[in-house]
Amino acid sequence: MQKRFNIKEVAPNALKAMIGLETYLSKASMSKTTKELIKIRASQINGCAYCINVHTQDAIKNGETNQRIFLLNAWREAEGIFTDEEKIVLAITEEITLIHQKGLSDETYSNALQFFSEAQIADIITAIITINLWNRVVLSTHLPIGQSLA
Repeated sequence: MQKRFNIKEVAPNALKAMIGLETYLSKASMSKTTKELIKIRASQINGCAYCINVHTQDAIKNGETNQRIFLLNAWREAEGIFTDEEKIVLAITEEITLIHQKGLSDETYSNALQFFSEAQIADIITAIITINLWNRVVLSTHLPIGQSLA
């Protein structure tokens, strides 16, 4: 796989806008654990090795367990490993990442309202959209694992 270009060099204003989303999310009400679960799960679905590598390392630095990371791809079957709130976040992550299937379902959205305010759901959606954006940039530019994006 041949690296194509560095977005920082070719489209610095696009990168700034993407970093702006990250800055917004750094102040969002969700925990670092939730943010990393979103990033890892969306990256798994999208097959983005670069982002899986970065965000599993970040999750471990933030105290996430290896067991939960290993089971994330099978979270629905991993009884007792993820909280009900995390399961809703993961369901939202999957439905938005796989938007072409049906998008965020009414059922999942209604279930989310049992745990989160509309503002919190907006932040969750923004986090999902943001990691999907990063995945698409990394995959489209063939950024090698370990190389800096910014």
